[in-house]
Amino acid sequence: MDQRRRQFEAQALPHLDAAYNLARWLSRSPTDAEDIVQDAMLRAYRAFDGFRGGDIKPWLLAIVRNSWRNASADTRRRKHTALPEEHDEPLLSDEPSPEAAVATASEGRRLNEVIALLPNEFREVLILREMEDLSYREIADVTGVPIGTVMSRLARARALLKEKWLRDQT
Repeated sequence: MDQRRRQFEAQALPHLDAAYNLARWLSRSPTDAEDIVQDAMLRAYRAFDGFRGGDIKPWLLAIVRNSWRNASADTRRRKHTALPEEHDEPLLSDEPSPEAAVATASEGRRLNEVIALLPNEFREVLILREMEDLSYREIADVTGVPIGTVMSRLARARALLKEKWLRDQT
């Protein structure tokens, strides 16, 4: 073993725990910290001839910090590199999720139950208008009542539907 290596080990290795602790706090990952310290110790050994003496700990921890910054920059670059197939097809679907589909089906069943509770004269105008999309004139022709009556029944049907819907939700 050469003199340079023995001198580096004697001065740097006592600070290995401090180097690891700094790397772990900076990276927030024990495995990343191990990689950072390994890289920092290799860099420190290569640059040991440039060490001017004195306390090696601040010098070594500066190298650890720089190694962490380099590792972080490399990670950010890798995360932002788009792969060619990334833009071919969207990952998100326009279709509802299974949970949303179940919720929609459940609300549909509940709406049908609430509509079924309406009195016949209100239920029929509501169904003809909202589900069959008939005009007031067409509903009047179907039911045999004046348009004014259709309009008032429809307003009353909507109000009752809202009231029953909200009451059942609480």
